[in-house]
Amino acid sequence: MSSKLLWQIVLSLTTVVPAAMAPGAYAQFSDPASEPLSAMTVPQAQLMQPAELAAMLKAGGAQQPVMLQVGSHVMFAQAHIPGSRYAGPGSQLSGLQLLEKAVALTPKPKLIVIYCGCCPWNRCPNIGPAFQRLHNLGFTNVKALYLPNNFGDDWMARGYAVAKGE
Repeated sequence: MSSKLLWQIVLSLTTVVPAAMAPGAYAQFSDPASEPLSAMTVPQAQLMQPAELAAMLKAGGAQQPVMLQVGSHVMFAQAHIPGSRYAGPGSQLSGLQLLEKAVALTPKPKLIVIYCGCCPWNRCPNIGPAFQRLHNLGFTNVKALYLPNNFGDDWMARGYAVAKGE
């Protein structure tokens, strides 16, 4: 290797490396809008308690909500709320696309209840993005089923109705 080429490499490293190590240098590669939204971002007024949804479902009638499970398909197949549809994991782009398809024919003011139950509420990666996407699509009556621990503890163990399979 020629000394001129070696000198050019050294010179370029002395300018590039310190700049790359500067605080916030990684910011050019990260998009704050793509950061995951926690379930904790859902406003308190938009949360629905399990007992409230169970009573609504038991009462029946024309005012039944659209219910969408926005977590894992494996969990949905194992147990889900009767009448709910699988709408893809809210934490993944493919899940948000499936969610959009699931609500494509739904009137904007219709009550939509989303739920996951994969893990404790404060760690759920699916509810926040799904909730935000529905609002971005113009839905005005979206509620998130508040399952503080998980679907098993907060829905099944309380004796609320459960369906299994696709």
